[in-house]
Amino acid sequence: MAAEQENTGNLKRKLAKLFQLSLEATVPGEPDIEPLVAACTAKFGDYQCNNAMGLWSKIKGRPGIEFRGPPAVGQAIMKNLPQSEMIESCSVAGPGFVNVVLSKNWMAQNIQKMLVDGIETWAPKLSIKRAVVDFSSPNIAKEMHVGHLRSTIIGDTLASMLEFSNVEVLRRNHVGDWGTQFGMLIEFLFEKFPNFEDVNETAIGDLQAFYKESKQRFDVDAEFKDRAQKAVVRLQSGEQMYRKAWTQICDISRREFDQVYQRLGVHLEEKGESFYNPYIPGVIETLTNQGLVEESKGARVIFIEGINIPLIVVKSDGGYNYASTDMTALWYRLNEEKAEWIIYVTDVGQQQHFDMVFKAAKRAGWLPADDRQYPKASHVGFGLVLGEDGKRFRTRSSEVVRLADLLDEAKTRSKAALIERGKAAEWTEEELEQTAEAVGYGAVKYADLKNNRLTNYTFDFDQMLNDKGNTAVYLLYAHARICSIIRKSGKDPGELKKTGKIVLDHADERVLGLHLLQFAEVVEEACTNLLPNVLCEYLYNLSENYTRFYSNCQVVGSAEETSRLLLCEATAVVMRKCFSLLGIKPVYKI
Repeated sequence: MAAEQENTGNLKRKLAKLFQLSLEATVPGEPDIEPLVAACTAKFGDYQCNNAMGLWSKIKGRPGIEFRGPPAVGQAIMKNLPQSEMIESCSVAGPGFVNVVLSKNWMAQNIQKMLVDGIETWAPKLSIKRAVVDFSSPNIAKEMHVGHLRSTIIGDTLASMLEFSNVEVLRRNHVGDWGTQFGMLIEFLFEKFPNFEDVNETAIGDLQAFYKESKQRFDVDAEFKDRAQKAVVRLQSGEQMYRKAWTQICDISRREFDQVYQRLGVHLEEKGESFYNPYIPGVIETLTNQGLVEESKGARVIFIEGINIPLIVVKSDGGYNYASTDMTALWYRLNEEKAEWIIYVTDVGQQQHFDMVFKAAKRAGWLPADDRQYPKASHVGFGLVLGEDGKRFRTRSSEVVRLADLLDEAKTRSKAALIERGKAAEWTEEELEQTAEAVGYGAVKYADLKNNRLTNYTFDFDQMLNDKGNTAVYLLYAHARICSIIRKSGKDPGELKKTGKIVLDHADERVLGLHLLQFAEVVEEACTNLLPNVLCEYLYNLSENYTRFYSNCQVVGSAEETSRLLLCEATAVVMRKCFSLLGIKPVYKI
């Protein structure tokens, strides 16, 4: 019973438990047999157990084995399957594939149960309790640009999926708030504003322009460069005036970041590079005492097997770098924050760097050698955002595209499309603004998340704001239409789910019902493989299955109205949860 409760919503896991018992009865005492259960695409059933061939290759030729090949093993697996109310029928096909047809009554009852008990009962149960997701991580004094978009929204979705799966997630913003550029910025601040303590963002103006000006001075003025380099030392040794100026620059930058996060609806907790700085010497000392740190060309490095460049943890001038900070942050997350899974969301260009950091951590004994064991660290790489010319996405003047400008444009275009559809006359200004924002920002997020994150994708407003095809606009409109159908019925779904009953007699009702029930296993797969596009594909297919159901099954005014309204409500509930995990706000009318 406890095991049954454990995976309330996960069909695949429920079936795997039944097949586990069958396999144990089919080949008693055979070690390490994992049930291979997969959803079917063929017409023979809903799920399939594919153990027969693998099992036959392990046991053939052994004394006392009566089977004459994989089909006979498949037959035995089917015969030994325990009785279950969830299974309507089984059959064996080809080389022993056991096909399972689920009971439509059981399916209907479980969808109804979710409506009564809530979608949380369909949350996956992962084997970890706490994870760190390190994402977004812009640099102080530089604006957030389109390159930060992918890390921010992929990281947010991964964190949300883990949180839904009852994992405590530490959402970490590892901002670049430490390093040599601060000497240059602080000296420039002192020069431009002798009373720097009274300075606010209005006086500094555009922080990006301030950064560029200070960089120009640094590049051409040797005396300024010398002062800037000394300022870094004074900042890092904790001199009060320099610390104050540094805090001021960080605060102005942070406020700019927060405006973008607020618009995207993304929540993070900042622990920047500076946070880990005090811990670096201790971590380097520990690694040195373990014999991992060696001298090389004046620097102190860790050699990684199979990689011809070492991981430099102390530069030849005695300073620290990304590797020193990243090793220390990993140590802190494992030892102080007790995280079991640490996930880094950055572009694929940083793959080798993190690979080296993780291998060094394995050498130090911080992480197990086997990547399937916890604690573990994973790098979630993503490709570039391209313009329509197939090159890195930039403005006409070859500048990187500011994230704030991008969001403004998405909202403006979305609002224009709504006005064109006559919504300005039907809705209040507030409704128009909120819907334009939900659709515009949702379109930008979904266009990114629906792609496999490792690929580059082309940023195209016309495509992402199209209301046809696999876009957020199409999906948001589909959800709004479902809500409209329920409203027009005049019935209250809250009352219906207590008194009504779902039936899945029509073929299209059954297809929709099965897809709804596969929600938990899809979220689990997306979490385990760190692939948000798996959830996007599920959501799009859900919408397509719903459209087919609605086209072929009259809802309002039919004899099956109550059941079909409950199916509409269940579809809307699952769609809303998908939107929530993808960081998209649903719209209820369109």
